Amino acid sequence: MDVKILHIDSNHPMLWDQLQHSGFINHSDFTSSKEEIEAKIQEYQGIVIRSRFKIDKTFLDKATNLQFIARVGAGLESIDCEYALSKNITLIAAPEGNRNAVAEHTLGMILSLFNKLNQADSEIRLGHWNRESNRGYELDGKTVGIIGYGNMGKSFAKKLRGFDVKVLCYDIQENVGDSNAKQVSLAEFQQKVDVVSLHIPWTAQTDKIVDSNFINEFAKSFWIINTSRGKNIVTDHLVAAMQSGKILGAGLDVLEYEKLSFETLFQDKNTPEAFQYLLKAKNVILTPHIAGWTLESHERLAQVIVDKIKAKYFGQAKIAESEQRVTGIGGFFFKSNNPKELVAWYGKYLGLKTDQYGSTFWWKDNDGSNCSTQWSPFAEDTAYFRPSEKQFMQNFRVENLDKLLDKLSDEGVTIIGDVESNAYGKFGWILDIEGNKIELWEPIDKAFQ
Repeated sequence: MDVKILHIDSNHPMLWDQLQHSGFINHSDFTSSKEEIEAKIQEYQGIVIRSRFKIDKTFLDKATNLQFIARVGAGLESIDCEYALSKNITLIAAPEGNRNAVAEHTLGMILSLFNKLNQADSEIRLGHWNRESNRGYELDGKTVGIIGYGNMGKSFAKKLRGFDVKVLCYDIQENVGDSNAKQVSLAEFQQKVDVVSLHIPWTAQTDKIVDSNFINEFAKSFWIINTSRGKNIVTDHLVAAMQSGKILGAGLDVLEYEKLSFETLFQDKNTPEAFQYLLKAKNVILTPHIAGWTLESHERLAQVIVDKIKAKYFGQAKIAESEQRVTGIGGFFFKSNNPKELVAWYGKYLGLKTDQYGSTFWWKDNDGSNCSTQWSPFAEDTAYFRPSEKQFMQNFRVENLDKLLDKLSDEGVTIIGDVESNAYGKFGWILDIEGNKIELWEPIDKAFQ
């Protein structure tokens, strides 16, 4: 099947190369006007864009053979999605591609605001050595609130694991919270948070969502970070809140004044008064819509788009057998009135080869490799099973603990504590839906031998 794809924005070359290698026919046009593209779009089954112009009803009516639109980015606000879907056109975006970049940028903005890094740097360059006026705040102990708990919000929450903070999230979708962020109502959110981070698309529901009414509902003064879309905040109201002290500082990667292409700032040559305030304010950090704009995300975005286009035409690749989540039973741990006596009894009467931990059973996997399973009694007052109320705890062998925990976290599974490593391997803990603690073990079997 000949599928012709028109690329109207430049992207990482791997996108072009991999599509071509897979049999797609690539054409590019980075300079023609929207009208000129419309005149030939009927020749193409696919289009790859970033944000050059709006894909509206007029454009879609002329794209009589279009099968998909792929946007190399997170959002689809430049596309008339409803009309495109009515024409059976598949819409492809890549929020997975730059979520890590956005999360790191968000955290960087918060830390820079709290520690007045930009202010201190600029003063030093002017020859000023002001220590007291640059005394900062610590993130630990604060409550961070995330509005929009999708790809970007979840990725940011994961970055906060190393800080002693409470993380709350608010989302119009139900049951999206996980071990990294507790989902709460908007009312509770506005009562408790110290920092607000926006990770929402620009839609009719979110347009100008952060206005004076929204801001005044917060119980405490707070910092705000916006790496989502500029039009989600009313800048005049933001500035008024900063002047009153209701908002303590702002990190803005996006601005209300951006054109839809995100390539230029103002619709005209007039500089709004509110923006002039932001330019002069010391408690404001401004960046030019680059939160997801890293060298790594440039490549990752392209790869996600390629994979999704190929999946449309060739189907999803089967999960490799090596990616199975559990590779075997690692052990069975249970409580005993007297673990030492019990271990000795099993050694004496059942002939188990025992040690201080219990007994190790050896077996071979499908490849003939040696594997072990542990049988271990614990004292009744052990804290090792907590927070589970059960008298036992399961241990499962896994191949790649860190990768599995990341997947489980994204899927909303509760992670307990941090990964620990010792001579026997790496250990992590999760809770099942009944609150039972499960130990996951990436083993080093040779340590037992």
